[in-house]
Amino acid sequence: MKPTKEELALQVDVAEWNWLRAHLERGGLIVVDREIDIAEVAERIARDDTETVGAWIETGKLSKPNDEQVATWDANAGTSFSTLIISPYVLIKEQ
Repeated sequence: MKPTKEELALQVDVAEWNWLRAHLERGGLIVVDREIDIAEVAERIARDDTETVGAWIETGKLSKPNDEQVATWDANAGTSFSTLIISPYVLIKEQ
């Protein structure tokens, strides 16, 4: 059974960049645009909704961290993110 958006919303946590850096190294971080609900993204990934997830990727609403973002976050290691694990990924949304 796939988790619901409501169940996933209860699992959203907050983490600082320095706690997330290791996930970047293994390629597991996905940046969620501020306009999208992180629990909805996790639900769509869990349901293999390739159409919606693909559209978000095409429009830049979901992406891997780029070099500029990483440099900014490295300079401000205390930057906080909403986080949600949807294995094998860690979804992050800058607060």
